Amino acid sequence: MAGNIQRRPNGKWRARYRDPAGREHARHFARKIDAERWLAGQEIAKARGEWIDPARARVTVADWAPTWLATKCALKAKTRLSYESVLRTWVLPRWGRTPLAAIGHADVVRWQAEMRNQLGPSRTRQAVDVLSQCLRLAVRDGRLTRNVADGVTRPRLPRATQRFLSHSEVAKLAAECPPPYDLMVTLLAYTGLRFGEVAALQASSVDLRRGRIEVSANLVEVSGTLHRDTPKSHHRRSVPVPQFLRARLAENLNGLAPAEPLYRSSKGGPLRNSNFRHYVFDPAVIRAGLAPLTPHDLRDTAASLAIAAGANVKAVQRMLGHASAAMTLDVYAGLFDDDLDGVARRMNDAAAGLHPGWAADSVRTDDDDDPPADRGDRP
Repeated sequence: MAGNIQRRPNGKWRARYRDPAGREHARHFARKIDAERWLAGQEIAKARGEWIDPARARVTVADWAPTWLATKCALKAKTRLSYESVLRTWVLPRWGRTPLAAIGHADVVRWQAEMRNQLGPSRTRQAVDVLSQCLRLAVRDGRLTRNVADGVTRPRLPRATQRFLSHSEVAKLAAECPPPYDLMVTLLAYTGLRFGEVAALQASSVDLRRGRIEVSANLVEVSGTLHRDTPKSHHRRSVPVPQFLRARLAENLNGLAPAEPLYRSSKGGPLRNSNFRHYVFDPAVIRAGLAPLTPHDLRDTAASLAIAAGANVKAVQRMLGHASAAMTLDVYAGLFDDDLDGVARRMNDAAAGLHPGWAADSVRTDDDDDPPADRGDRP
């Protein structure tokens, strides 16, 4: 049955229609034109298969959030805790009592602008992303016709400052660390392992004959509790160990059972990043005169040293365990500039060999117009 509009005794206009399940819905308007527009919109939505039951969209964000959070149960503990924290701290205080259908695009834009005055760009992006994911699930569940957070421009994240140590600086830092952490620091700087991956290494993870470390786990501290999980990319990988480190690694392995940790805390327990930094790493950094420096900077250092030694982007990606070579390029694009220069030189040499007239010294550059620095006949 098609919808209809009737004028009520109180002067208002009632628009009625039946949904695809045959249930009647009605709404009252002060003007007939508004009733007609609303009814036409409902009929069009039904015809297109886009009709949404208004009652399903009246659920509040606070009531809907647990359903969305349940979709994150397969994530790593640290990531899941981060989602919970953002939801509890920033999303629910603002939107908890608001029905899903009552949130507008402009509301989200204003909210983001308000948060930018309180938070940094990273937290602001996370808060908007969490709200957007909640609304996206509501769309898939047939509660909303669209996600009003789509198209909200997120604030740009500043590029983190990267620190690359030289070979001599790595040696200087390692010399300030007590054994066996001196070798561990060197290992971080030459293999690119994450701290949690080193903390999760067992004696069986090291294959000295092949010169490889098999990375299959990550030990992460979340709210004071250690969680042993898969590596960040969820993929095992094999990382090469430079020859000069293998003899020292053999000493570390001496007497260890296959399942024993390669590195422990000074008290024999699991190695925690917070304790390692407080008692070992940070004091060593200060004594070596390399502050500020974090263990993650050693991962950047490994990428830098590998690229300087001639490694290509695919090799660096595999060593670091990045999801793709594109990610490696995005993070370390500046380090490949010299590599590109080398490619240009090799292309030039190959072309000049076939076409002597194309030799590089036959090309005049802008630098040729510059006067010699040691000319004494110019003011």
